[in-house]
Amino acid sequence: MDIQLKKGILDVCVLYALSKGESYGYKIISDLEGIIEISESTLYPILRRLEVGGFVVTRTAAYNGRLRRYYKITSLGYEKFSAGKADLLEINAIYKKIFGGRL
Repeated sequence: MDIQLKKGILDVCVLYALSKGESYGYKIISDLEGIIEISESTLYPILRRLEVGGFVVTRTAAYNGRLRRYYKITSLGYEKFSAGKADLLEINAIYKKIFGGRL
């Protein structure tokens, strides 16, 4: 798969998970299980990029004696999520036209 396309899909998937509510890394991975495979080494750079872009904000809180970083989607993140969702729906429509819904 084209790396830029996959990057965009992963961004949308992470924003989708965060659209359900504030979360942390391991839970995001768990929430995306069955949707798309994503590892910690892939997730954290995505979260950093989304944070730098203003699409998510973070806070740190103690949990079981350790610090855990929580991520929350911003209004700009919701806009990016909506645009990404529209793009994926368009790709899906093209796929169906070309392949008739089959591989």
